[in-house]
Amino acid sequence: MFIISHYPLAVVVCFLTMLCWGSWANTQKLATQSVPTTIFYRDYTYGILILSLLLAFTLGSFGTSGRSFLTDIKQGDTQSILFALVGGFVFNIANVLIVIGIELAGLSVAMPVGIGLALILGVVVNYILSPVGNISLLSGGVFSIFLAIVFSALAYRAKATTDGSVSTQGLIISLVGGFLMSFFFYFVARAMAPDFANPGPGLLTPYTALVLFALGVVVSTPVFLPILRRYASKPADGEIDYSDVSRRNHRIGMLGGMVWCLGMASSLLASGEAGYAISYGLGQGATIIAVLWGVFIWHEFKGAPATSNRYLTLMGLCYVLGLALIIYAK
Repeated sequence: MFIISHYPLAVVVCFLTMLCWGSWANTQKLATQSVPTTIFYRDYTYGILILSLLLAFTLGSFGTSGRSFLTDIKQGDTQSILFALVGGFVFNIANVLIVIGIELAGLSVAMPVGIGLALILGVVVNYILSPVGNISLLSGGVFSIFLAIVFSALAYRAKATTDGSVSTQGLIISLVGGFLMSFFFYFVARAMAPDFANPGPGLLTPYTALVLFALGVVVSTPVFLPILRRYASKPADGEIDYSDVSRRNHRIGMLGGMVWCLGMASSLLASGEAGYAISYGLGQGATIIAVLWGVFIWHEFKGAPATSNRYLTLMGLCYVLGLALIIYAK
């Protein structure tokens, strides 16, 4: 199978994760203009599963390193398989809450608050699992990200003074989603062998763990859709069935899932060389990408006071500083 064996390449791949995780929500913004959020989300989860299988049967099955996908999944023990599935379950409820936050508060607010919190807690949790990297630099990076979250919340509050449509509920839901999001990567990492080239018996390669993770997401989706329907539905959603939505909109939803899954695969592959804390932390720098989309493409802060723009600038600077410190931690 294909693996990453050099740290500089791992950092580059982490930036691919950042780009993918910061961009997938654009498909939500596109699709939910005309289709229910619940239908978009079903397609999104299908996209995650489809790409995970494509990667498993291609990059995960060719080459001389490690184990091929089918061989690997047959030898995986029950504990490893359950860890990967639970990772998908935990991610799914967290992501549903982030999606609701995007619907209620906007991309440029829900992502910095929710994913920023996930980054802070996730780096700590994953460093405990695999203590790779300079703890002082990692701590400085995490603190800088924390400041970025504070500035994002201040920008949101400043906007609220002139915009009566601002949703405090969206902000709170994003925070809860971010808290849960910080734990999913830990479960997937527990399922994987630390040495991808020579994986130990019972443990999984990144490609197999990703497929099982995706299965956990798809299987648990019907459980969480009622939450999504309650908080993010539009008045006409109950009148639209899955079969009523155009193929184009179904493809947009699946594309969103594939984009996110490509980011997840990149993060898992990079973790072998960079360590879980660094690969996860850099990937969650996706927040700054999401803010750029929200501010410059979707104009979510159009008409906001100058104070909001100053806070957004400070947020961006703190995020960049935090990411730089995380990179240099190894």
